[in-house]
Amino acid sequence: MAPDPVGAMIARKSGLIVNISFWAAELFEGNAIYGVAKAGANKLAADCAHDLMPHGVSALALYPGLVRTEAVMRAAEFMDLSNSESPRFVGRVIARLWNDSALLEKSGRPHVVAELAREYGVVDIDGNRPKPLVREDFMK
Repeated sequence: MAPDPVGAMIARKSGLIVNISFWAAELFEGNAIYGVAKAGANKLAADCAHDLMPHGVSALALYPGLVRTEAVMRAAEFMDLSNSESPRFVGRVIARLWNDSALLEKSGRPHVVAELAREYGVVDIDGNRPKPLVREDFMK
């Protein structure tokens, strides 16, 4: 039988569930399927937070910026990477989230990774502090 990680979090009375989402959940990004998937990630975080908050378990969605994945780096010559994030940047922010005494207050909604990084004083592996992408960046 497979382990039950949510049951373990409930028994421990603490836990963090993170969904990776993006502004496409809220704004048209030119691809309906992508938008629906990201909206689903936000809804899953919201509903899990509602159900699990009484047990001390948080659930939220994170909006990373342009992450330097293998696919992004293959197309790097066509992109401006000056405000990009390493894949480890998101991990660093998640680690800091886990240690936030106000984590339950953040539960149930999406958060921009770079905004949380500024709040927590987290820098990327190269020492950069990516600028948070905000809704207005996508409404031009």
